[in-house]
Amino acid sequence: MSTHAERLNAVWYQGVSLGIIVVGITIALAAAYTSTREEVAAAVESDTRQTLEQVLPPGYADNNLLKDSLELTDAEGQAVTVYRARKSGTVRAVLFEQRGKGYSGVIKLIMAVDAEGVVQGVRVTTHTETPGLGDKIEAAKNDWIHSFEGKSLVAPGEKAWAVKKDGGVFDQFAGATITPRAVVATVKRGLEFFANHRAQLLDNPATSAGKAKEPSHE
Repeated sequence: MSTHAERLNAVWYQGVSLGIIVVGITIALAAAYTSTREEVAAAVESDTRQTLEQVLPPGYADNNLLKDSLELTDAEGQAVTVYRARKSGTVRAVLFEQRGKGYSGVIKLIMAVDAEGVVQGVRVTTHTETPGLGDKIEAAKNDWIHSFEGKSLVAPGEKAWAVKKDGGVFDQFAGATITPRAVVATVKRGLEFFANHRAQLLDNPATSAGKAKEPSHE
């Protein structure tokens, strides 16, 4: 039979061993995180850049969009990161994310608005809408999202910013009116955001009231 001292030694040994194993795992995880952090950051930056470029015509800007941004607050008090698209130093358009409530959940989209307040492009980036119905808001599955291009609050006019079922100019989907209705409302709200902050968005970031990053042509 083992003595009380032997049992204590066994418990102590097991505790120390477990502690060493935990420390070893922690060090390994920390090393793995450190080694992949830069790769992950680069991948995220690449994905963001590609998404932004989808809503602008080719050659529209010559600056690094990711290094020419500022943060503003929308009407709901939410922070909005805005990227500026410049050509020879002049802001030609701004790009930013907007969110709306669809049929199945939140719909996130990125939109580009030029200096005159005209939509250059819109892409839905995240949604949980019904496959085969609401997912027609994706550019890869339907051309519907391109119907916003060339539109502004003036043309077709604020009241026309609705699906046709509600008296507007935008098509709805058979069996899925809520989804396009939500996207139309979200894009319109984005145009209103632009109109409310136009002076800041088009100004030089060094003098803007927003928290800006210096423009870069990298």
